Amino acid sequence: MRLDLTHIQRWIKPGSRVLDLGCGNGEFLQLLQDQRQVRGTGIEIGEQEITAAIARGLNIVEQNLDQGLANFPDQSFDTVVMAHALQAVHYPDRVLDEMLRIGREGIVTFPNFAHWRCRLYLGTRGRMPVSRFMPYHWYDTPNIHFCTVKDFEALCEQKNIRILARDVVGNTERQPLLATAWPNLFATTAIYHITR
Repeated sequence: MRLDLTHIQRWIKPGSRVLDLGCGNGEFLQLLQDQRQVRGTGIEIGEQEITAAIARGLNIVEQNLDQGLANFPDQSFDTVVMAHALQAVHYPDRVLDEMLRIGREGIVTFPNFAHWRCRLYLGTRGRMPVSRFMPYHWYDTPNIHFCTVKDFEALCEQKNIRILARDVVGNTERQPLLATAWPNLFATTAIYHITR
């Protein structure tokens, strides 16, 4: 399981109602149900991922996040999670608004495109980075909006979104000291716990 997903579990209260946006094959949602006894729902658009999540016995809604979440009433979830999907939607600002309309709290994770390796690759090769961390080429990437830690925090300030906690991960399971001190430069993935 990805490191960002192992980190955010502690922010999800046992027995709470959780909506997982872009839930993929449902692995994380199933883990939350098994270990934290959450009442979970997932949203996914990919057919293969939906099939895999349903095969796990999960409650999945096929839906495009860019078309909004109007089918969910205000404050219908305790926590709305969007892990590694913010950068892949057309209107990330609108999705954040919807997350915090339908959930009391939100948890967002995204790859930090200001990481020093990305900067070095772009600066020395003059091309968009391709690595284990970012395995796509510029023409086949699902990432539409390249976001940095500073970009996300500026958007939160602009939208009056309160950051309850921030965590970062690097490429290893060790606590990334440099990433904690200078997240915009050293964090490969940023993790935010937010509310209104």
